[in-house]
Amino acid sequence: MHILVFQHIAIEHPGIFRDFLREDGVRWTAVELDAGEPIPELSGYDALWVMGGPMDTWQEAAHPWLIPEKAAIRRAVAELNLPFLGVCLGHQLLGEALGGKVGPMAEAEIGILDIELTEDGIADPLFAGAPGLSKCLQWHGAAVLEPPPGARVLARSPACAVQAMALGAHAWGLQYHVELTPATVPEWACVPEYAQALEASLGQNALDRFEAEAAQNMAAFNRDARRLYENFMAVARDL
Repeated sequence: MHILVFQHIAIEHPGIFRDFLREDGVRWTAVELDAGEPIPELSGYDALWVMGGPMDTWQEAAHPWLIPEKAAIRRAVAELNLPFLGVCLGHQLLGEALGGKVGPMAEAEIGILDIELTEDGIADPLFAGAPGLSKCLQWHGAAVLEPPPGARVLARSPACAVQAMALGAHAWGLQYHVELTPATVPEWACVPEYAQALEASLGQNALDRFEAEAAQNMAAFNRDARRLYENFMAVARDL
């Protein structure tokens, strides 16, 4: 397999998934859209992953590459039926590109928080073997407010009704982060937008507490990431 990855900032990459891909001998190619790299012909790839970033889906004037990116996501999912996985911003871009509504939340969701699978989530192959309630890392102030037509909501939290969703049998979006490594929180805290949101939500000097709590949960995060990765790849290889 050869996976195409859309990145929006260099430090938001596939994270721990890079280890799984290397172990499986799966090729992947990253396109750094914020650096002006062009989107290649999608038909040359077996799956599309879209990662997170500090920008918002509606900031097309500041980030004009969002326009062709949304078009590419729409084509990948609706026309080519490529296996698709979007994380955080990638989840929101999937929602907007396929006709849903994305917007700012009343209050940002940041921290190590619980998500709950819906009935559709429990039955979905992406979450095969996953517990109904689990902890995950959240770091976002926007959300999918209305899922696209035909989408199935797979997970929710008290602050965010669409924590995960599926379109058809081949496309998924996750609002929360699953790709975490021990370097994730300290690296992301260097991004001004993320640092400001962290302090606004959790108070001054919150980084040390956030990093410590992430470290305490890292083994569980990585276990959940491997299960999700294996579930995704099993579906992708059968399509």
